[in-house]
Amino acid sequence: MTLIKKISFFFVVFCSVISFSQNNFMFLGSQTKKQVVRFKLINNLIVMPVSVNGQKLSFILDTGVGNTLLFNLTKKDSLKLNNVKKVLLRGLGGGAPVTALISTKNELKLNTIVGNNQDLFVVLTEDFNLSAKMGTTIHGIIGYDLLKDVIAEINYKTSKIIFYNPKKYQQKKCRKCEAFPLSFYRKKPYIDVAVKVDTVGNLVTPVKMLIDTGGSDAMWLFENTKQVLKTPIKHFNDVLGEGLSGTVYGKRSKIPAILLGNYEIKTPTVSFLDKTSTINARRFKERNGSIGGAILKRFKVWIDYPNKKLLLKKNASLKKGFYYNMSGLQLIHDGQELVKEEVTAKSATTDSHQNNGRIISLSTKYQYKFKPSFKIDQVLTDSPAGKAGLQKGDIIKKINNRAAYQYELGEIIAMFQQKPSKKIKMTVKRGEKHLKFEFRLKQRL
Repeated sequence: MTLIKKISFFFVVFCSVISFSQNNFMFLGSQTKKQVVRFKLINNLIVMPVSVNGQKLSFILDTGVGNTLLFNLTKKDSLKLNNVKKVLLRGLGGGAPVTALISTKNELKLNTIVGNNQDLFVVLTEDFNLSAKMGTTIHGIIGYDLLKDVIAEINYKTSKIIFYNPKKYQQKKCRKCEAFPLSFYRKKPYIDVAVKVDTVGNLVTPVKMLIDTGGSDAMWLFENTKQVLKTPIKHFNDVLGEGLSGTVYGKRSKIPAILLGNYEIKTPTVSFLDKTSTINARRFKERNGSIGGAILKRFKVWIDYPNKKLLLKKNASLKKGFYYNMSGLQLIHDGQELVKEEVTAKSATTDSHQNNGRIISLSTKYQYKFKPSFKIDQVLTDSPAGKAGLQKGDIIKKINNRAAYQYELGEIIAMFQQKPSKKIKMTVKRGEKHLKFEFRLKQRL
């Protein structure tokens, strides 16, 4: 994420597969071969426009979901949903299932790609607010329902996806590509790769991994799904993100390498998860973990569900380092605040006796604008920020003597990932008090 590309955030959801009779996505026009869609890369996640019943919304393209989800709809979205019933959904995290709605016979559209009679799951809980955690409006997540009917070529460098019509598509020869067969379980794609976990020996362990464009981390490994898959001694406990059923916790570490065919990616960050947070994901007994956006963005990626294969071609960022949050803070967007800004206006008048006939005068005026507000959502107790005294719920007012509203959320989080020992100064509002704190980023891996 430029700056944003270094942000580590994870969204994972598991839905019980509920089958309704719905139509496929189709390309309008019998000769239409492809559709180009531009996307925003935010937190290593692909955010693209999708129209639902004529209303343009923002969706994450997520290979890790089987069903299309909607959430955080407001009155401004004025979206009409058809044939609504209540259901329960369960996601990663330790909480209970959440109430949702199932809506059938909806139209989803990406320019010339249209899906009629589509099912949507509408998440009702207010606790699950992906928009706040990403700093931009996210209305939903789409995966298998679309991808089963197209071939997707994802270019992370140009922020473009080309959706090809499978009936018209001919795969060009790619000598520098690595090809992987895709296997599916509950509408989710898996590939067989290998990892080096042992920091002493050179043991290579085969693993089956979910390809997860909806995860911004590099890798997740499920502890004890193989004998060697144990958390390294050097690790720290971290908040990995939010699932439908609550916060997902894990142990963040690094391993020597992951092998994707002939591509060897060295010292990636890895999150090790125990059974508590992943009880639903472990229903597929062969699964050992997942590969997320922090690795996938290092390639041009072809996802071909119709022919059950995945192609990877490296780009210039293949050998770049892996980053993680060294502050211990998880921040979220917290609405807007009204800010008074100074505006300097310049005017000129004519006077034949001064300044060649011109007088330049400056006047200061003030205007009020709504600016983004940020607050602390999580603090790790043994982290630099936690030890400094920062608390959950603190409203961020200044960072390094600069007003917090002058930053994008992605810029702030990227700041926490770049330079070990960098000093961070913060002014926060806690209740009616304004408090100042400072700490240094600490490299823990």
